[in-house]
Amino acid sequence: MATKGPSLFTDIGKKAKDLLNKDYGSDLKFTISSKSDSGLALRSTVAKKGSLSSGDIGARYKHKNAALDVKVDTASNVSTTFTVTDILPSTKTIASLKFPDYKSGKLEVQYLNEHATFTTAVRFNQSPSVDFSATIGTPSIAFGAEARYLTASGNFAKYNAGVSLAKPDSTASVILADKGDSLRVSYLHHLKKLNGGAVVGEVSRRFSSNENTLTVGCSYVVDHHTVVKTKLNNHGNLGALLRHELTHKSSLTISGAFDTKALEKNPKFGLALSLKP
Repeated sequence: MATKGPSLFTDIGKKAKDLLNKDYGSDLKFTISSKSDSGLALRSTVAKKGSLSSGDIGARYKHKNAALDVKVDTASNVSTTFTVTDILPSTKTIASLKFPDYKSGKLEVQYLNEHATFTTAVRFNQSPSVDFSATIGTPSIAFGAEARYLTASGNFAKYNAGVSLAKPDSTASVILADKGDSLRVSYLHHLKKLNGGAVVGEVSRRFSSNENTLTVGCSYVVDHHTVVKTKLNNHGNLGALLRHELTHKSSLTISGAFDTKALEKNPKFGLALSLKP
């Protein structure tokens, strides 16, 4: 479902957030995935964090404007997601259900046009809630807000607001979250000197605790097969990541993190291998 208008509220600040957080980890992970010409895709993941091991196997079948995702994990949880695009023009409908916790179901409808986007989601759990969000503007500048309403108590569990600015080589965002208790400002800029990589800076403040966090990071494209990322915040937390494409259908990711201010250094490293036969 393509649109020339503003993106969803959840996409405000997403590029900067992904550069600072996506693929970082301190666990061991092995993933195998494959896809057939009929539209069936399979994916299996095994992960180990400390002394705990977990795994899951998932399948995705896509036909025309509909897709069905099913995932089963080692804790015997079964998650299903059914997505249909353009039942009505410019809409996407997403229904999800998890077993044995069948009360965790969710139904979401997204609507996108050239001037605004709207989403509404109903959660069917012990305390039913309704999520809704809206953005107005253009692909270059957008204003948005989101909220969650608890039907049982009649209270709002959350409400956030944000604005995003986008240019061909940079994006900036300001998000007021946690019912006005936190503010996050981020800026990402793509640099040709990094071969298509980017630098990012993020400042967050929590008003209730007067805590400020400044995080800077960058990604560097070494070549067509290798990407390096690093990040550091003012609390001394340093992270680094290397992702290398072994073949056209497989990649290896190595990441590490440690506290530079700790008296006793405790580095943590992660390894992720993704294969797509």
